[in-house]
Amino acid sequence: MDNLLPNMKIQVQTPRLTLIPLTHNQLRIWKQFGREELAKSLEIKHNPWEMGLFYEQEMLQALSDFWIPQTAKFPLDYYWYTNWEIILKDASCSVGGIGLAGLPDNDGTTEIGYAIDQKFEGQGIASEAVEALSKWVFEDKDMQILRAETPNENIASQRVLMKNNFQKTGEKTLELEIPMEVFTWERHR
Repeated sequence: MDNLLPNMKIQVQTPRLTLIPLTHNQLRIWKQFGREELAKSLEIKHNPWEMGLFYEQEMLQALSDFWIPQTAKFPLDYYWYTNWEIILKDASCSVGGIGLAGLPDNDGTTEIGYAIDQKFEGQGIASEAVEALSKWVFEDKDMQILRAETPNENIASQRVLMKNNFQKTGEKTLELEIPMEVFTWERHR
């Protein structure tokens, strides 16, 4: 299915970063052969991500249960349903991932999520990636509200959202194996 748009390469650029949305086939490479093979397919250096257990598990669950099935279901709009690799240009490697929860719903809303390799935290990479993908998202005329959630104790992630004009809208409990308190956030057009 990736061959439907063979010449169309969607990327978002910033001075330091390139955001690359993974195609269905690239996601399958990641799942079947691992991130080292994915890096080869992207022609970048392999960087073994170091992420907290929660983020690592969340990524692997999203890979199997959301990104792969949704990119197969929506091949023309796959970039709304996939992980975007955050490539640090100077290092020529992936330092994290960012993505959306799908096309805007009837209210013009979708959600953004991101995770950064711990080796690269504190360098403004998440803020830059969120800024770039948010700008890209709001180019869609139907997009009105971009939502996010952050664990209550993740102050750094909360700062990323505040820098990007998100407003805290509430708090809720995610019913996980170990329940997690999160803040909810919104950024309006």
